[in-house]
Amino acid sequence: MKIYYSILMVLAIILNACDMKKEKSIREKAIQNIQQPVTLTEVQEYAIGKWTSLSVELRPTEDRTGSGSIQPTFLKRNFNYLSKDSFIGTITMYADNYGELPLLEFEFKGELKWGNEHPIAKGAWEIDYILNDGFAVTPLNPQAAEMLNAGLPEGMEPFENNVKKDILGQTFPMFHIEKDQIVSDYDLIYFKNGLLFMGAKHVDGTPFDKVENRPHQLQIPLMRVD
Repeated sequence: MKIYYSILMVLAIILNACDMKKEKSIREKAIQNIQQPVTLTEVQEYAIGKWTSLSVELRPTEDRTGSGSIQPTFLKRNFNYLSKDSFIGTITMYADNYGELPLLEFEFKGELKWGNEHPIAKGAWEIDYILNDGFAVTPLNPQAAEMLNAGLPEGMEPFENNVKKDILGQTFPMFHIEKDQIVSDYDLIYFKNGLLFMGAKHVDGTPFDKVENRPHQLQIPLMRVD
């Protein structure tokens, strides 16, 4: 009988410790969500961690064939800020509104360069994503692999379905990338109510590939997942 009560006491202590840990986690997350990072140092520290799209997003994208038309693109974003100086990002593209038909996944790795305060909101800052550590493409269905292979540069091995290929430093006309080119994205970053906002895409599909193309408004936010 004593052993039985001893076991019950141990279980009670463990459950109580688990409840306290859970309450602490909820409390810490609530405090984190009401924080409003404003200075560059505060924003850099607050960003560290993993962030993901709330749901499938819609954005305008210029047609890669050079037709000048604007195409609707459905996607989800995942960003992991490893430090104030480095990141890994993935963008998964879909053929439908609800993310049931995946097409492609892009993985970006590289440096972060911080600029001046951005005028869109107090606490918003200019940020540049320098893709100098990895730029990988994964076709997620056979049709996507066929599309990529249709415009394949000479000498590049064909893409295979569900196989990731790093094209960093390689010529890729479909993405307007030249040999040894380091792709950069000139963006902004802002936090509010525990959410991460980047720059809204230009309505004409213009990418953020030049300083003068840096966005002026805020996009659908990402939520923290760690």
